[in-house]
Amino acid sequence: MRWLFLIAVCFAMAFPITGRTQSVRAELGDLDEPTRLLFVFDASNSMNAFWGGTRKIEAATRLLGEALNELYGIDGLELGLRVYGHQTTFVQGEQDCEDTELVVPIASGNNMHIRTALKRIQARGTTPIAHSLELAAEDFADANGRNVIILITDGIEACDGDPCAVSRALQSRNIIVKPFIIGIGLDDQFKETFRCVGNYFDATDTDTFREVLDIVIEQAMHDTTVEVDLIATAATASTPPVFESNVAITFEDAHSGAVLERFVHTLNKRGLPDTLHVDPIPTYRVTAHTIPPMTQDSVRLNARAHNRILFPQAGQGVLQTGFARNARNPYGDFLVDLYLKGGCAPIHSHPLGDDLKVLHGRYDLRFPTVPPTWVRDVQVQTGRVVPVEIAAPGDLVLDTGAAGYGAILDDAGETVIKFEAANPSGRYVLQPGRYHLVFRARGATSTDLSVQRTFTISSGNTTNLTTHG
Repeated sequence: MRWLFLIAVCFAMAFPITGRTQSVRAELGDLDEPTRLLFVFDASNSMNAFWGGTRKIEAATRLLGEALNELYGIDGLELGLRVYGHQTTFVQGEQDCEDTELVVPIASGNNMHIRTALKRIQARGTTPIAHSLELAAEDFADANGRNVIILITDGIEACDGDPCAVSRALQSRNIIVKPFIIGIGLDDQFKETFRCVGNYFDATDTDTFREVLDIVIEQAMHDTTVEVDLIATAATASTPPVFESNVAITFEDAHSGAVLERFVHTLNKRGLPDTLHVDPIPTYRVTAHTIPPMTQDSVRLNARAHNRILFPQAGQGVLQTGFARNARNPYGDFLVDLYLKGGCAPIHSHPLGDDLKVLHGRYDLRFPTVPPTWVRDVQVQTGRVVPVEIAAPGDLVLDTGAAGYGAILDDAGETVIKFEAANPSGRYVLQPGRYHLVFRARGATSTDLSVQRTFTISSGNTTNLTTHG
């Protein structure tokens, strides 16, 4: 079976064809449900170019045709062939963007028909990939089964279509599995254009192709599934595990960093992590966007199997922030900064009064009051609600009678409010505590004319302070 895809993607590569036919049925067995493979084949004018000493179209048709021998007699397997660019000769400025045809309809046992059709194909026209993919959706039977497109091309979209948008639309309607795209000698600048269409492979990269070839074949023929287990409470001999959910999850390519999948974690009707259908080929970096996030690097999936990605320490609790006794907040809206215990930088900021789910652990919180209020070493336990309340502020009404310089200091000598030449008279919101005012009027020419006052602020009360009289 390996040689089906090896032929389809390597074309003129110097890989000798060996006798593997007898192993195909042993590798695949009978399929659980109908699997339909539709080859979408590029017969545009550029396929006449030489590659490895042979024209691309000749190598492609010959080797793909030979490979079809290995797929005879597999119960439940149906094959088809759609070709584009083969009917109208390419003329600059007059390209035929409708040039795509279902040459061999999808059916079982038609391997020979596809081989015969491949021998008649001539590379002539342009490259209407998006239009071909869109029509390919109608090529599949309207019945249960697994529908897979394998696009073989040496060029990018040459018409006005958007292959990425078409691919997304087909997948969202569950018409096809994410397509496989096999690039034949594509320039590096064009390869990225296919990442959004499906699973892209570069036929010129033989080392990578050898590594992933078996997995590609298995993924095309069978389904690979995965579940992400956010384990809040581990299973015991008498109780099943408890799972967290409703968390954003990101699957990235561990090598390139490209985002491949994003979704919100869901529990199914049985209360178990939902199953996803994914591509088993990349090495993934999987991130659960809890607070703080959890990440697993170098995740490899087993093709044709159900995989589980475990986050065993995913239990969460809830932080509830606010003022004691539900006192009003005269500061207005502000964000509370969350730190890991002893951390130097915040890991999250959230509005005061909003519930926040975080992983079980120990945290420090900083409230941007005046002066800032720290609540340190808050322990969050799985499934628990932890109220974090701070004292409500009070008011200072200050009357200096004149513009001037100075500051309000806390009991530790830290500056809380600084005055710079203007008249600081007015109302200030301050947290409870003892403070020290030092002030010199702008017109006072002697340091001895500085005024010092000590005052206390209590929650919900107003303190009046004057520097004269």
